[in-house]
Formats: sequence, C-alpha cells, structure tokens
Amino acid sequence: MRLKRFGALALAALGVAGVTTVLVQTGVAVAHGSMTYPASRTYACYEDGRKGSGGGDLLPTNPACKEAVAIGGKQPLWDWYGNLISQAAGRHREIIADGDLCGPTTKYDAYNLARDDWPTTTLRAGSTITLHYNAWAPHPGTWDQYVTRDGFDVTKPLKWSDLEPAPFNSITNPVAQGGEYAWQATLPNKSGRHIIYSIWQRNDSPEAFYSCSDVIFEGGSGGDTQAPTAPGTPTATAGSNSVSLSWAASSDNVGVSSYQVFREAGATDVQVASGSGTTATITGLSPATAYQFYVVARDAVGNTSPPSAAVSVTTLPGSGEPGACTVTWATPSVWSGGFTANVTIKNTGTAAVNNWELVWDVPSGQTYGQAWSGTVTVANGKATAKGASWNQNLAAGASTSFGFNGTGSPTAPTGFTLNGARCA
Repeated sequence: MRLKRFGALALAALGVAGVTTVLVQTGVAVAHGSMTYPASRTYACYEDGRKGSGGGDLLPTNPACKEAVAIGGKQPLWDWYGNLISQAAGRHREIIADGDLCGPTTKYDAYNLARDDWPTTTLRAGSTITLHYNAWAPHPGTWDQYVTRDGFDVTKPLKWSDLEPAPFNSITNPVAQGGEYAWQATLPNKSGRHIIYSIWQRNDSPEAFYSCSDVIFEGGSGGDTQAPTAPGTPTATAGSNSVSLSWAASSDNVGVSSYQVFREAGATDVQVASGSGTTATITGLSPATAYQFYVVARDAVGNTSPPSAAVSVTTLPGSGEPGACTVTWATPSVWSGGFTANVTIKNTGTAAVNNWELVWDVPSGQTYGQAWSGTVTVANGKATAKGASWNQNLAAGASTSFGFNGTGSPTAPTGFTLNGARCA
C-alpha cells in the first residue's frame, strides 16, 4: 500500500482519536515529535530555513531543502514534527512502500528525494552519544533506530532492504524533560554517508512517527568492521503465557556484547528481549498461540550479525481451556486398603512439553508411596508427578507413563494439568 497516493485519506486520518493537533500562530500544527539530534530531514530543513530568512519566514538555502519546498511547500517545515501515520499499529513495512520511508504520506513526500546534498550530522563511529527527540506532546511507546547497510547509495530511493535487519538502538518509554526525550545509544561501526531511520510506535495508540537523519560517520574504517556470526537456532520451551528460549552463542573477532530477540509479526518484527546471555524468557503471550522467534548478535561497536534461523513454538492452553494433553489412569492391582496406579500422559499438542509436571487433586483418603519412572509428591491436597531423566521431555504426539503404589480407594482423580494446562 503506497500511502502517498492516498494523500486526502491520510490527511483525514489526522483527526482520529489519539492524534493531538492544535493550530497556533501561522498555522503551525503542534503534533508529537521528530529526531533533533542527529537532525531529521524536516528538522534540519526547518532550521536551515530559519537561518536563511533571518527570522519570521522560512527560506532554506540548502539545495535539497529548497527543492523539497519547491515540491511540497513550506508547511512540512513548520510541521517538521508531524511526519506520522495515524493507523500504523506496527505495520510499518506493510504500509510504507520502498522509496517512501522518509515521507510516507503526501504532505512529506518531497523528503524522499534521493540526493546527496541533504544537511548532515557528523558522528564518530562506535561512540556513545545522546540522542534527542522532540516531544511536543509526550506519549509512551518504543523508538527503534536503524542504520543503512554498508554500500548504501543515498542517490537512490531508500528501501527497507537498505537498512540493517535489526535496530542498533531501541528504547521504550524514555523520560521527556524540557520538551525533549533524550537517551544514550552506542553508534554502529560505519564509515561515510548513511541514514539513521527512526520509528516511534506509540503503545497507547496505533499512531507512529518516522524520520530520516542524514549522517556522516567518521573513524569507522580503521576499527572493528567484522560482524558476529549468526546465533544458533533457538530451542523453545513453552508455557501458557511465556516461552523460554536458548541458543548457541555467536562468535566474533573481538567479542559479542549483546543479543536481541525478535518475534516475527507479519510485515514488522518486534524486539521482545535483549541481554548478554544466550537465554531469554518471553512473557505476556497468549495461550494456545503459535509464535516464531529469532536472535541477532551485536558487538561492542554495533556490528550486527545475520539473524539466526527462526524457531516456531505454540504456547500451551491456559488452565481454563481445553488441554493439548490426555491422561489415562489405570489400577492394574487392587487389594484391601491399597492399589497400584499406572498413569499415561500423551502430548496431543503441536509443540514439545519439556520438564513436564503433572498435577492433580488427590481424592479423599488416598496417600501415595513408592513411585517408578518418575517421582510423586503430595502437598496441600495436590499431587505433583515429574518425569525421570530419560522421560522428562514429551515431543508433540509422544506419550510416557509412570506408576506408584497408593493406599485408600483406587478412585481415579480429576483435574489433571500438565505444566499448567488442563488435560482431557
């Protein structure tokens, strides 16, 4: 979907709930924000226009800014902080076409011009700097900063494939002070002309903001330019609302500093965890839902690895939902005051259940003794069975059994749950 072809529709969307638009002097729209350091194209041209006019009007002198004004007028400069899509909802790659990244709507289309004379900010590769983002109307959300790949040509339209696959910096809910968000970021080890592409996706609204900052990296050509190798394919252990991941470490000529975990989400992937270790637990997931995750490694100067292969995993059903497991209770031996129970568990789901724990309500009068092929303990009226070292993991469709001796009536229990999911 090429949004700039639907200019009237995009402008109409500015009136939906969640977008604050207030008209003040000279028709300036007070929207929400844009990158001010390193300066976005709209902000850089606004400042260039202020200097060129000497006050009052905006008269850019930079050739690219002048051309943008000739095409789209001056209002995008007065509204340099309003480069947004009201109903983005994280679908950035789906709704913004290649060539439209810097100005995805009609109003800002001129800022997609592919030319090498936009105002630039000079940065030192691999250094830690403070990013500044204007906050006309602060809102919670996540900011992702991407950088263009080595060999990027600024004289050609910016495409999604021109960006590194993972952001070199992400932050959620930075504090706004004095009309600005500010946070520290370690720059990637790049050299020469590049674009830093920032996406601010609000988490209290589907609205998202976009900016292109033209930069020149210095000091990167003689430093560490070798990216880490791809991490190993993650392995996953699912709960009903979480997934635990682990993966084989990447290697690097200097050393890996961190890993970023991403969840595949259609056209846009979402970073869900980061850290220096090779494990992560993703929480807040929906029961009985399929997910895919992959991992990217970074070194100390910001070189990013190719992504690992993705792992597919389905969370377990919640405790109140039909389970992806069945339990069969049998009592092959019964005597006066006692019995032998054999219990068979089958994983009827599509994902493995690792380190299984079967829990049930103990019928009145029953007590449990010696167990085999597993362990059985009782506390507060509930029994918990765990597998032995050789049968503690259940592949999709697999079954395992354990047994124990009991006293009391051989009545079959009810309310079996496997790792928190109710079984049939």
